Amino acid sequence: MLQLLENAKRLYALKQNQKQPKYKRYLFDNLLHSPAKLTAVYGSRGIGKTTLLMQLLDNSTLPNSSKLYISCDHAMFQGVSLFEFADEFSKRGGEFLCIDEIHEADNFEQELKSIYDFLDIKVYFTGSSALHLTSPDFARRYSMYHLYPLSFKEYLELTFDISLASYTLEDILNNHENLVPSIFQRLPNKKILKHYDAFLKVGAYPFYFEDRAKYIDRINETINTILHIDLSKIFSIQADKIDSLKKLLITICSSEPLEMSIESLAKTVGITKSTLYKYISYLGDAELINHITHEAKRFKSIRKSDKLYLSNTNLFEALCVNQDIGTLRETFFVSSLKPSHQLYYVDKGDFLIDEKYTVEIGGKNKSYDQIKDIPDSFLVSDDIEIGYGNKIPLWLFGFLKGKS
Repeated sequence: MLQLLENAKRLYALKQNQKQPKYKRYLFDNLLHSPAKLTAVYGSRGIGKTTLLMQLLDNSTLPNSSKLYISCDHAMFQGVSLFEFADEFSKRGGEFLCIDEIHEADNFEQELKSIYDFLDIKVYFTGSSALHLTSPDFARRYSMYHLYPLSFKEYLELTFDISLASYTLEDILNNHENLVPSIFQRLPNKKILKHYDAFLKVGAYPFYFEDRAKYIDRINETINTILHIDLSKIFSIQADKIDSLKKLLITICSSEPLEMSIESLAKTVGITKSTLYKYISYLGDAELINHITHEAKRFKSIRKSDKLYLSNTNLFEALCVNQDIGTLRETFFVSSLKPSHQLYYVDKGDFLIDEKYTVEIGGKNKSYDQIKDIPDSFLVSDDIEIGYGNKIPLWLFGFLKGKS
């Protein structure tokens, strides 16, 4: 175990020599001040969880000998007891341990529980968004934080090296006419629609800023890693079934959200209905899709089809050639709202937010007539820089608090 610790310290030193982004994601301060002995960060691949760990380590004033980063997907940690490793580190002065890709470790819940119970050491760990931590006894021992892909606001901050404010949903719905000019004042280039159009295609994953030319290739690699490694391991999916998951993703990409019934979707993908529901759940857990139900399902009163969206608009660039503008608009809206708000789709309008606000989404010429008699209803319009009254620019929802 001592030799393993020495090798881990050597790899950590090499990682420290790599250039780390200066920009800190929205979770950084929460993580930095987390009082928990065990703190988890979970989310999809490629969104910056490893970077957050390295930034936390860099920010620590502890000597290098007392802090360490390890990744459980490295071959040298296969079959290794995390508790025994952490115990060796702690005995030799270790106080701060960051563990990446925890889902790659065997029996990690019990190992972390033992670390919590017996060692005087602070631990941060990351895991796949598809990971289900099942033990209530373990769950009460740690704090959990969810990291999402970049919001439109974060994309602008990284692009222009500026700081922008985030807003509550109520701010945006009721005060959007005053918010937009304050955003424009901070932008070196006021062409917000140009930047929004770009963000629909690129920038949801931080690695865009590392190598823009290879961005779509990296997204495809990320999707394949999630399917072939994460989901395969976590849910014990056979290798020959992974192609069905990929086909389901491509079908969702190329279809309008309600274009295909469950029956026809299952037939297209070549699986049974029961398997389809299971795969939809897997892809939702992996944050590759968003699953929106009809508001009537709250009361189980009527049967309605569900709406399936890709989890962010950049995935369209990797998965399909032809993209429907209406689907892109709804996908952006859902990806902006879902992290911190409850969403249903409705018959009148498009979505019901938090069981209170009804929104209709469309282009700049979309009429308000369909929802004008519904209380707390709003028209969310693409292709406009600034709104008025109950007509709000779609891009502004990329500034919501909670995700950014």
